[in-house]
Amino acid sequence: MLLDRINSPADLRRLDYPALDQLAEEIRGVIIDQLNRSGNGHLGSNLGAVELTLAIHRAFDSPHDMILWDTGHQSYVHKLVTGRRDSFHTIRKQGGLSGYPSRSESPHDWVENSHASTIISYAHGLATAQHLRGGPQHRIVAVIGDGAMTGGLAYEGLNNLGHSGRDVVVVLNDNGRSYAPTISRLSESLSRLRAHPRYRRSQAAVERALSEVPMVGSYLERTFDGAKAALRVMFEPPAFFEDLGVGYLGPLDGHDIAGVEQALRNAAEMGGPVVVHVLTQKGRGYAPAMEDEIKNLHDLSVLKEGSYTAAFSEAIVAEAAKRPEVVAITAAMPDSTGLLPFGARFPDRLIDVGIAEQHAVTSAAGMAMGGLRPVVAVYSTFLTRAIDQVNLDVGLHRLPVVFVADRAGITGDDGATHHGVLDMVLFTKVPDMTVFAPSSYGEVAQMLGDALDLCTDGPALIRFPKTMPPTADPEAVGSGLAARRVREGDGSVCLVGVGKMLAAASETAERLRDEGVEVTVWDPRVIKPLDIDMLHDLARHEFVVTIEDGLRDGGAGSMIADSLRDLAPVGGPAVRVLGVPSAYLPHGKPEAILAQLGLDADGIIAEVHAWQRSTAADR
Repeated sequence: MLLDRINSPADLRRLDYPALDQLAEEIRGVIIDQLNRSGNGHLGSNLGAVELTLAIHRAFDSPHDMILWDTGHQSYVHKLVTGRRDSFHTIRKQGGLSGYPSRSESPHDWVENSHASTIISYAHGLATAQHLRGGPQHRIVAVIGDGAMTGGLAYEGLNNLGHSGRDVVVVLNDNGRSYAPTISRLSESLSRLRAHPRYRRSQAAVERALSEVPMVGSYLERTFDGAKAALRVMFEPPAFFEDLGVGYLGPLDGHDIAGVEQALRNAAEMGGPVVVHVLTQKGRGYAPAMEDEIKNLHDLSVLKEGSYTAAFSEAIVAEAAKRPEVVAITAAMPDSTGLLPFGARFPDRLIDVGIAEQHAVTSAAGMAMGGLRPVVAVYSTFLTRAIDQVNLDVGLHRLPVVFVADRAGITGDDGATHHGVLDMVLFTKVPDMTVFAPSSYGEVAQMLGDALDLCTDGPALIRFPKTMPPTADPEAVGSGLAARRVREGDGSVCLVGVGKMLAAASETAERLRDEGVEVTVWDPRVIKPLDIDMLHDLARHEFVVTIEDGLRDGGAGSMIADSLRDLAPVGGPAVRVLGVPSAYLPHGKPEAILAQLGLDADGIIAEVHAWQRSTAADR
């Protein structure tokens, strides 16, 4: 295989274009084979970026030149040609390659990036630093796309980049999609007028005629330029870039290596910021991906029957059937959050804003002000990008917006950028926010109904994990804002399992029973406000252990411990708060990571044994 001879980007520059076409097909085969065997990873996103990546690495000299990847899930080809071919089989496996650019893996990875729409801002900052510090000059290439241009941060970066005039090549990988078909009309209209030959001929003829008018030709040309600019703002979106001071080349066939390579070289020679707009086909070369109308096999995840997401999917359709005021809002992931059935049933009531979480939240605030009941469903790690809007646009106005944070807690294979460990800490600090944490499939529907019924003077959050819920008795479901005592013990040890961690608490109780210790177990269900009856019951125990899959500092356990100190400032129970440390955790299977953190039955039992030893020593 040609790929076996590619150990660095320099090797690409030794190949002719027919060989590069062969290499592109080999790379597609490797990606398809590896991801089909592992069943894990971003497939369609990378299949569409093969030729583009090869062209970038031929036109620029990485790692001397800075190639920066937005939506870093499209960097698999980049990894394959930058010395990581032999370890590619470990991608997204614990201890293996990250599914995103990783500075610890390679000097070719400048930015560890998987949240979308950020890379133009990085590029502006790096270009500014290079200008002010002097020294070696590195060309800076920011690759954005796969829907990331629907995010407002990308436009903020473009605005400042154009104003600065710094040398940055922005590669817009336009596949018309993000997780799903993108809501932005930018990619469609970018090429429509500019590529039309009649427009080209007419513009040239008018400019020529005006320039030839005696005495006033230059004045008329300037007047025409102004009129043309106004028309282009209306009819030709490339004017948007150019009016920001950013040059524009394109649109180009993103699968034509020679054409893209030449355009990139031209852009670098132009100087200043330049957008190179390339059109690519997501999932190219793999029929199942190209035939997937939902997301072109963006990744290999599916909505699993019996999952927390599936429970939400069923519940919101049922609630919307009863409540015409319910609308669902998501940020470019209607399938991943289980909203496709809702959209099929209520197409006018599903709003996909694209990769724009802040807009999603403030838009939901406006909808709530207008009498609707918005349900904003997005991954926990993405929802926390909009915490200011949650706090001040929704919370301050005491608006009844329901937030659904999917993939909360330790998520696994996506690593540090995708672990949803901040939501409980942040959302519990928003005044009048109600926070629900379901521990089973049945609790999701119950909590969604309760949030819509009870949380009318402020927002609510329902947060649940990516992992499957335990098989539970259908009757083992609480209601309202009350906690649920799962097991009553002898008054010595009490375990509080938040959300999915109830399963670990229950397993611990079973195992301690074999040691002669009868443990009380509570499912708090609602983290804010805490159930006062639960707190009084906790206060009668000698030792309380709280377990959560969010940050330990400032999370649910900390709130419980503070409340117990208020209830029993003297002689109250000893409290041990178990949770996720304030650290960036690598990728791995969720249960393996939780075990390493002591957030499993073995870890909880160890805490109980340590307390038993300390109390025995005190006696």
